[in-house]
Amino acid sequence: MISVEQALEKILGYIDVLEAKESPILDTLGLVLAEDIVSTVNVPPLDNSAMDGYAVIAEDTRGAGQQSPKYLKVIGTVPAGSISKQEVIRGTAVRIMTGAPVPSGADAVVQFENTDETQREPNSSEIGILTEAKVGLNIRRAGEDITKGSVTLRQGTVLQSAEIGVLASLGRTSVRVIRRPVVAILSTGDEVVDISQPLPPGKIYNSNTYSLAALVKRYGGIPKLLGIALDNEDSLIAKLNEGLDSDLLITTGGVSVGDYDVVKDVLAKEGEIGFWRVRMKPGKPLAFGSIKGVPHLGLPGNPVSTMVTFELFARPAILKMMGQQNWTKPIIEATIEGSVKNTDGRRIYARAMVEKRDGQYFARLTGPQGSGILTSMTSANGLVIVPEERDGVEAGELVQVMMLDWDNAF
Repeated sequence: MISVEQALEKILGYIDVLEAKESPILDTLGLVLAEDIVSTVNVPPLDNSAMDGYAVIAEDTRGAGQQSPKYLKVIGTVPAGSISKQEVIRGTAVRIMTGAPVPSGADAVVQFENTDETQREPNSSEIGILTEAKVGLNIRRAGEDITKGSVTLRQGTVLQSAEIGVLASLGRTSVRVIRRPVVAILSTGDEVVDISQPLPPGKIYNSNTYSLAALVKRYGGIPKLLGIALDNEDSLIAKLNEGLDSDLLITTGGVSVGDYDVVKDVLAKEGEIGFWRVRMKPGKPLAFGSIKGVPHLGLPGNPVSTMVTFELFARPAILKMMGQQNWTKPIIEATIEGSVKNTDGRRIYARAMVEKRDGQYFARLTGPQGSGILTSMTSANGLVIVPEERDGVEAGELVQVMMLDWDNAF
């Protein structure tokens, strides 16, 4: 058996970053930018008002107050999206809406609340200013957000909602990004039945395909469902061939030492096998290799083992394919509220719910830790790590926890 670190190193050493493609900006959420974005415009393009109010010359407001208004002649109104043809000169003001370009001559905007507008008739030709204004008050300067010619977003940036908004503010409808990997998913086993079929005696529904497909989507990939292969080489090879146009091939089951566990045998005959056992629990029987150049991960068949090994090995592989530099999950220190025994020298990943109380983290096991108890994953937001050299941990000890879902902890 090899260690978790050795297994991950072998997998990532085989994986390459995928090629870039031009994509509409709304399709790029979570993807990695494959080009520098140089702005062709200033944002905002012109000085504009940050408030509804009056564009004035600041000097005209000197001495203004609630009891001593400064009266200015209103020479026009400018709504957002329009440009005033009026020039503000001493003694005048232009009524202006938020976002509208500041008229020529004005150097400040006094918001409505600091005028006597509410006391006047609509379309009054005069306005009383009730406060002094400094030069630049309530004015957003041209280019204060983005300057024309500047590199606004750099190659390698992971595009989130704010970055997509920035692209839109530059008028970009599409951008070059590292494309999403297609991940083929194949379940194996004579006992497995598709969820669309009646459940015969002795059979189980194919949950692994759907938990894996959901994980692939969560981390940015495109799942390709290959269905179910029976426990014989012909069926398995036929199904595997359907996935050879993908970027990563994942199978579940068939990698242990039973009479009908044929995945690793087919992998050895049809491709290359790098390893097939890892010093961890759950998830010891895990194969990695390639079939006709397509990287292949043979995950265990038990549903919890499938999900845990995906998080540790398939998720980093998918993220690397997408050009991401950070594929680690947050690891925190928590006080464990139960004991975990380690009887066979493997690293244990125990399902737990992490909570923060009084500024400290506490981890509570989700219950029985059998690798077939899939509902334990629905109750877990982290995996308590028990090192392989430890015999276990006792309640009250500090442990490391790999967080699966950071948001649900706090």
